Amino acid sequence: MNSILISILLGCFGLIIGYVIAVVVNNLKVNKAEKKAEDLINKANKEIEKSKRDAAIQLKEDQHKAKMELDKEIREKKAEAKAAEDRLMQRESNIDKRDELIQKRESTLDEREEKLNARLAEIQDEKSKVEEIKNEQLDLLEKISGFNREKAREQVMKQVREAMNKEIAEYMHEREDEAKLEADKNARELIVSSMQRYAADIANDQTVTVVGLPNEEMKGRLIGREGRNIRTIEAVTGVDLIIDDTPEAVVLSSFDPLRREIARVTLDTLIKDGRIHPTRIEEVYDKVCKDMKNEIIQYGQDAIFELGLTKFDAELIELVGKLHFRTSYGQNVLDHSIEVGRLSGLIAGELGEDVVLAKRAGLLHDIGKAIDHEIEGSHVDIGVEIAKKHHENDTVINAIASHHGDIAVTSVISTIVAIADALSASRPGARNDSLENYIKRLEQLEEVGNNIEGVDKAYALQAGRELRVIVKPEEVDDMEVHKIAREVKEKIEENMKYPGTIKITVVRETRVQEEAK
Repeated sequence: MNSILISILLGCFGLIIGYVIAVVVNNLKVNKAEKKAEDLINKANKEIEKSKRDAAIQLKEDQHKAKMELDKEIREKKAEAKAAEDRLMQRESNIDKRDELIQKRESTLDEREEKLNARLAEIQDEKSKVEEIKNEQLDLLEKISGFNREKAREQVMKQVREAMNKEIAEYMHEREDEAKLEADKNARELIVSSMQRYAADIANDQTVTVVGLPNEEMKGRLIGREGRNIRTIEAVTGVDLIIDDTPEAVVLSSFDPLRREIARVTLDTLIKDGRIHPTRIEEVYDKVCKDMKNEIIQYGQDAIFELGLTKFDAELIELVGKLHFRTSYGQNVLDHSIEVGRLSGLIAGELGEDVVLAKRAGLLHDIGKAIDHEIEGSHVDIGVEIAKKHHENDTVINAIASHHGDIAVTSVISTIVAIADALSASRPGARNDSLENYIKRLEQLEEVGNNIEGVDKAYALQAGRELRVIVKPEEVDDMEVHKIAREVKEKIEENMKYPGTIKITVVRETRVQEEAK
């Protein structure tokens, strides 16, 4: 029991002591915190005081710095103002000097003007005196020479006109020679280049065709009983069948190549078949005519394909093919047209023109010859109508209409086609000509030269390619020779039709002869 009491008392005593200790410890913590807070407050106050001192110092430094900058700016402004003032003073001084110089110059000019006026008056007086002396001398010259002023002026003007005419003629001659040299050179290069790039074989068509026979007996069979077969052949084909002593051959004669070709194929077919009588002849002829139409179309298509052209009506293709069976002076018209088309394309390419259009115009330029033997009119007019009917380009129509010079050209391509046509026709051997036409052309050429005033004789040389004109030296001087040459050229171009070109040579010669005895 006592032990329990003692334990209780000790427990209570321990609690009291613990409480006391807790209170003491708490008081110590409170005192320490208060002391720490007081230290913090003191430290903060010190820092505040230091910040105030630093701010005051910085403020004083900024004020001092601003004052220094303001002073510096004020000094710079004063220096600028001083410099501007100095410049103004200098400019004012310069203006004053310039005013002085201007015043001096004005005074000098016034003096010079006075002197010039005085000199001008003197010159006017001297001029009046010179005019009087000149008039006196002119009157004296008139008395001495016997010419008044008007006559003398006319004489001088006449001499001047003669001198100027001679000088102008010489100048024109020089410029014309230069232009001819340059034009001939360029044209020659262009034409030669085109001809070199296209060269076709020349083949002249004749008016007869020889058909070979397997034996001499076939001649009798072709003639038939009482000549019925040969009469039928000639009637249906429209050609003359010539059977002579030529061994194993008969001759078909006609100026129409298409008829001759149809007759040749008909005869070949009959000879191979062996059945020769009037009915069979007509059957074979009808069949050959149908086949020939297809062949004509093929000729036209080949020509168009060869030139690289497109968009042709079927009727126009057939007309082009028919040109294969037409001739002009012995020259195959289709070959000629293809050649003109190629040459036109080459020349157009060199000149920067439309090559395809030039080829088309060249191919169709003689299209009227395909049917000119069937309807009335020249091949030019017929060709124009055909081109209009098939809605060809206006340039192509003009090329057809103007390639013989019937109307004026309206485009460069028309001129190109005319040149190509002349080139193709004038190639050596390209065309045949009759003796009668040849002699007539030479006579006409000489007549053109002989009808010119001042011409003594005119001679056609080199098969009409050159005209030699001899003038009367006592009536024609050297300058008029050029005038006569041009006049002859213009009359030939105006009045004659000829292939190629004609060279005109005018000769003026003076001969003096003496005989020593």
